[in-house]
Amino acid sequence: MDLDFPVSFSVSDDEDAGAAATPPGRAICHTGCGRPSRVCLCPHLPPSPLHTSTTVVVLHHPHALRRNPLSTLPLLARCLANLHLLPGRRLRLSSTPLLPPPSPNPVLLLFPSPAATDLASWCRSTPPSARANTTLLLIDGTWNQAREMHAASLPFLSSFAVPVSLPVDSGVDGDSMFESELVVRKEPHKGCMSTMEAVARALRLLEPEGNGAGVEETMVSVLRAMVAFQAEHLQNRTVKPRVKMRKKKDIKWEEEMKRNAGLV
Repeated sequence: MDLDFPVSFSVSDDEDAGAAATPPGRAICHTGCGRPSRVCLCPHLPPSPLHTSTTVVVLHHPHALRRNPLSTLPLLARCLANLHLLPGRRLRLSSTPLLPPPSPNPVLLLFPSPAATDLASWCRSTPPSARANTTLLLIDGTWNQAREMHAASLPFLSSFAVPVSLPVDSGVDGDSMFESELVVRKEPHKGCMSTMEAVARALRLLEPEGNGAGVEETMVSVLRAMVAFQAEHLQNRTVKPRVKMRKKKDIKWEEEMKRNAGLV
């Protein structure tokens, strides 16, 4: 059974998004952000988690925290009070009592899919009273993992969740951290973003009475600081070029072409 993951978890050493894997003996900010002290983000975090009328639920792949040093989930948990993290590969009725909600409040599945409506358009066409206390659902993992988790969860979600998305241009390559101050890793398409940035952009639209702008700016400033640490680390790091792996069929084809050309 997928259980509601507590947001007060402790970030392990290998979740250092501002440097490589944490070597033994490195000073860690255990009482705050959980990151190595030299890339501590505590000065950028809100004094206490922000309270929102929107309930944010994130289904994250079981490996998202243990094997992904650039996961934004630990920082997201320290920014939002009304956040629920669910480890698992799919959502079902037994996953959490939050879904489907006991009241008729809307559940928005934020995921780029052909069936998704632009979130800004949904907000404009939905009266504030009808979107009060919205539940925002996201899927976190690599893009391949997220697609699989989305497909596995649809049989359950399709009966009550409204698919929405933020603008993504699949015809244009995405930015890297050296081209954008908010990109954690190279994105596949223009407009793709980390889970933390997606939540920040969505809350700007969903939160009532203009509160969303302040929530967004606070979260974006934390993400901006994290990316700056990571970009600085990579710029100062000497990386050996990766040996390109070649398929046997390609090697065989090249040898055959050389033989036909009389080169071997």
